[in-house]
Amino acid sequence: MGLIHKLGGYPRLILAGNPTRLDAGMLFCGTVCAIASGVPFPLIGVIFGQLLNDFNAATCAETEESGSASDLQGGINSKILTIFYLAIAQFVLIGAHLFCWSTYGARLAQRLRERYLQNLLRQEPSYFDNLPPGEVASRISADIQTIRSGTSEKVGICLASVSFFVTAYIVAFVKDHDLAAMLISLVPAYFLMSFVGSHFIEKYAGLMSDYAATAASIASEALSNITVVQAFGANARLEEKFSDALKSSKREGLKKALAIGIQSGVLYFVAYSANALAFWQGSKSIADLVSHKSGGVTVGSTFTVIFILVEATLLLSQVAPFVHLFMAAVASFEKLREDMDREPLIDGTSTSGLTPTQVAGYFELKNVSFTYPSRPEIIVLDQVNISVPALKHTAIVGLSGSGKSTVASLVTRLFDPTEGEILLDNYNIKDLNTRTMRSFISLVQQEPSLLDRSILENIAHGLVNSTEERGPQVVKIVALARNAAVLADADSFIEKLQYGYATLVGSSGRLISGGQKQRVALARALVKDPAVLILDEATAALDSRSEQKIQQAISKIAGGRTILTIAHRLSTIKNADNIIVMHKGRVVEEGSHSALMEKSGAYADLVKLQTLATTTDGNEAASLRGDSGKLDGTSVTDLDVVSEKGGTQDAETSSPRTEDEPETPPMSFWALLKGYAPALRPHVLMVAAALVGSTIVGGAFSGEAVIFGNTVGSLDICKSPSSIRSSGNFYGLMFFVLAIIELFANIVSWTGFGWVSEQIVYSARVLSFRSLFEQDLQWHQSNGRTPALLLSYITRDGSALAGLSGSVIGTLFSITINLIAAIVLTHIIAWKIALVCLALVPLLLGAGLMELRVLGNFEERHENAYSKSVDIGTEAIASIKTISSLSLEHETLNVYRRSLKGPRQETFKVTLQASFWQALTYFLGNCVNALAYWWGSKQILAGTYTQTQFLIVVFSLLVSAMLWSQMFALAPELSSGRAAMARILSLINMGSAKMQGDPQLMQSSTGPSAEKDLEFRNVHFSYPARPNVEVLRGLSMEIPAGSFCALVGPSGAGKSTIISLVERLYTPQSGSVVIDGFDVTASRGVSFRDTIALVPQENVLFEGTIEFNIALGARPGQVVSAKEIEEACKLANIHDVIQDLPNGYQTLCGPNGNQFSGGQKQRLSIARALVRKPKLLILDEPTSALDAESERLLQDGLEKATKGITVIAIAHRLYTIRKADRIFLIESGQCVDYGLHEELFKRSPTYRLNVMHQSVAE
Repeated sequence: MGLIHKLGGYPRLILAGNPTRLDAGMLFCGTVCAIASGVPFPLIGVIFGQLLNDFNAATCAETEESGSASDLQGGINSKILTIFYLAIAQFVLIGAHLFCWSTYGARLAQRLRERYLQNLLRQEPSYFDNLPPGEVASRISADIQTIRSGTSEKVGICLASVSFFVTAYIVAFVKDHDLAAMLISLVPAYFLMSFVGSHFIEKYAGLMSDYAATAASIASEALSNITVVQAFGANARLEEKFSDALKSSKREGLKKALAIGIQSGVLYFVAYSANALAFWQGSKSIADLVSHKSGGVTVGSTFTVIFILVEATLLLSQVAPFVHLFMAAVASFEKLREDMDREPLIDGTSTSGLTPTQVAGYFELKNVSFTYPSRPEIIVLDQVNISVPALKHTAIVGLSGSGKSTVASLVTRLFDPTEGEILLDNYNIKDLNTRTMRSFISLVQQEPSLLDRSILENIAHGLVNSTEERGPQVVKIVALARNAAVLADADSFIEKLQYGYATLVGSSGRLISGGQKQRVALARALVKDPAVLILDEATAALDSRSEQKIQQAISKIAGGRTILTIAHRLSTIKNADNIIVMHKGRVVEEGSHSALMEKSGAYADLVKLQTLATTTDGNEAASLRGDSGKLDGTSVTDLDVVSEKGGTQDAETSSPRTEDEPETPPMSFWALLKGYAPALRPHVLMVAAALVGSTIVGGAFSGEAVIFGNTVGSLDICKSPSSIRSSGNFYGLMFFVLAIIELFANIVSWTGFGWVSEQIVYSARVLSFRSLFEQDLQWHQSNGRTPALLLSYITRDGSALAGLSGSVIGTLFSITINLIAAIVLTHIIAWKIALVCLALVPLLLGAGLMELRVLGNFEERHENAYSKSVDIGTEAIASIKTISSLSLEHETLNVYRRSLKGPRQETFKVTLQASFWQALTYFLGNCVNALAYWWGSKQILAGTYTQTQFLIVVFSLLVSAMLWSQMFALAPELSSGRAAMARILSLINMGSAKMQGDPQLMQSSTGPSAEKDLEFRNVHFSYPARPNVEVLRGLSMEIPAGSFCALVGPSGAGKSTIISLVERLYTPQSGSVVIDGFDVTASRGVSFRDTIALVPQENVLFEGTIEFNIALGARPGQVVSAKEIEEACKLANIHDVIQDLPNGYQTLCGPNGNQFSGGQKQRLSIARALVRKPKLLILDEPTSALDAESERLLQDGLEKATKGITVIAIAHRLYTIRKADRIFLIESGQCVDYGLHEELFKRSPTYRLNVMHQSVAE
């Protein structure tokens, strides 16, 4: 490995990823065969020279013996047969090196995929503060695709070209060392330009990759939080940010296109200048030979030198399309290598460190200080000393941002303290093996994350790093998972799901409700029977009944383990053995509930704030406490609780393809061109310039053939020396003129197509982004779509489109022009020779098309596998704290490998087939030349055509055959690019069709006002994934205008579904939702959302500044001032926190808002809603992550902000909604009661129980 790191960029890439012996064998065989395959053609050139001597002999022969012509034809036939044998050898060698390098490139891409993700999973969570999941998706898809494109069969082709070049000069020195020595002087200029150009290409490609990854990160966050984006109509603002990142990428792409154009133009100029020098010097040598009738050269040897060196320089020039692919691959690899070579500060997969077999569970924090690496100027913990006794229940409470969750993260060693030490059973946790230490601990995070597997698998993840050997015991695992689900009160809702424990939870658990997700996460923590259980707001999203039941379960198992609870809801921790109160990173109080209440300090103040005032007398309250066992009775637990988000089996089998599904039906080239015509129209002048440049480049090859044929034809020993010199000077000058034309034509062609390519890719990505956000939430959550899968339209498909639409298209167009020009020219010059030789062209085309078909079918079959692998990698990084705390690194990597099993297994078969067809194109090209020489010799000997005519035809066909063979080396780019074009076009058209619907359906209400009510009229609703399970069952309710109304009820009862229907994120099966007399369910318009603001259950912040995130809440088209943003933050009680930050409102929130605590994120979400100045404010658990003091201040702010507007709040914490004008009790998708807090307390047993469960007063 040390040697690899010392190597340059490209060799380091080729040897990356720890190649196996098989890989080493492929590399060696591919390299040897590639080098060997470059040797036959110069040898064929020697034979061509000998044939030319024979032609000259026939032309100048003065004998009229009848046998001389047949003898000459016999010698020609013998030489042509030798050419055929060399062509067969070259076919085998080319096929072998194409197969070896294609296979090696595919395996290298596979190794890098795994190595990249493997090393990312080893990193400590703080590393991802500045590495968003979207960037990871871009690396795994677009960058790996770029690397594969630059490390496969094209490497072998380049090696063969270099071998050809070297062999050609060796032969040239043998045949005519003076001419060869003169021409080799130009080689340094050629390679110098290659090096300089490649440096700039790699530089700009790297910058492009960075900006594209930033854009991918923006798209990833937006797709992952589609509910918030659509609710706020924020897609336009996010699109602007996305577009700005892509504009930066495009700017660097234009620079790269110019660098490629200049490099290609100069390379062609040097190559054609070498040809001019070769013809000039060659003519002098032949003239001297004729003058002195002696010398070491012949016409044939001079022809051989000129011919093979012209072909060598031409072939090396044609490698130019590959050079920028190689440089782009290196640039992409360097981005990956930054992550792959990084050694983690905390390695959860390491085998080093102490490995105790059991622990008592005693934790101690000694003088611990901590600052997050991304914000080192802010002290989160300041000289904290905390003892967590073994087998006791310790609780930590305090204001939001006081450092509570940080303590949990430090104890599980997700971070290391800046100062001080943390002990577990008197071991410094830094001295313990991290994986072993985590095997004793279970952590339920404040924002739990589930992986896209079944419920059973998610719960069983808790066993992955268990201290007991449970892996093979499948039956026991299922029993353990179910028992844990019962303890976590998850079994009650799981059993009612259609597929029970086999129900898929979706990416990040998006297919089940927040409360259900929290219960599954709790079951996952309990399943391994940990020595230490850490609960960080583990029941914040649960209703009181579920919370109480879980508390009872935890109390039963508490005796055998250490429990550390972090909570804002103080009723959940009043029975803890020790309660620690934190404030601004310090411990301010400590003791039992009763002791702290006697102190009447900070804790007592928090308790008072959370004590619900009721009109119930003491006897009734006592009676209710005595009847707490009813929690397990039928009155509540028999509710038909279902997932509010429609948990489902594999969506492909459970949900039919929707009408708007972006299928990718086969599209012809013309259909694709027509589809992209609108994107090309604004750039028609640049397209025209590029086409003109490519036409000149393609036509120049035929011009070269004419010059070549006339020059060699003039090197006739039957002519006078002066005539030979004169012809050499003239045609040498013509070649130099052609070199100048090629210089400018290549610059225009490559730069033009590169410029247009960047414009098209930019437009395609922006339009894809726009189309994705024009689809409704129902579309996003059906048919197995995940954020990572949809992101691939922008990353992987965008990258494939870029690879096709730039240099590849320019090259294809030039080659096509060359073929047309060659056919026309050869028929004009010598149609009898051309007609016979062109008979093989259909075979040549057929072989190339077969290669395209093989690769296209492979891409189509395994498209889902590649998308799924990106999904797995992205999800793993987004859930890195969960992966690390559960030690799921190896398990995640194995799942990732299994997702790519299909394409990996088929790689050998597909590359063998593709290599055969591509090698056949080279073989057929040689056959065309052999046939041309055989048939042409007959025509020359018969006197039908001259030697000059013959050489023009042969050279034209030779160059065309070479170019067509090389074109099909671009088959992988053609195949993947065409498929990407079809998918992107389908997606864009789908968005356009949606916006061009019935104009009446596009109309919308202007939004709610303070004068009119919001009504649900007999609404029935089922999620698309589970159409047979009704979430809402004839719901009817009326929310008066200007009132504060609340929705309460058990988790999964339908509360969040109700607000989703208000925003029309979904459409009910029957019934209507009426706002201001307008039925929003009958319209596709979304302008009614302009006066509605949502605070979601799961707080969402986007990467960007605080100011940017708050401004996202503004109504579409509205620009909010800094003063308005500050006012909203003051009302949300977050302004002071922001002011204390060094950068204030310009502070970056980090990916997914990871720079802030849960409570701070929640208040920022509320500020974002308030800045909209809505007429209808929807609050879904707005204070679940807040401490009591923050909740009180927020309540005060909301009272000021919501005067005269309608407010709908969902809450499990009844303190939040006790002053509501109307409280609706939702059970089983129906409104079973409503009224004031006092009214419901009196007449509703369920509501009374919820109130009493939340009481912390003695």
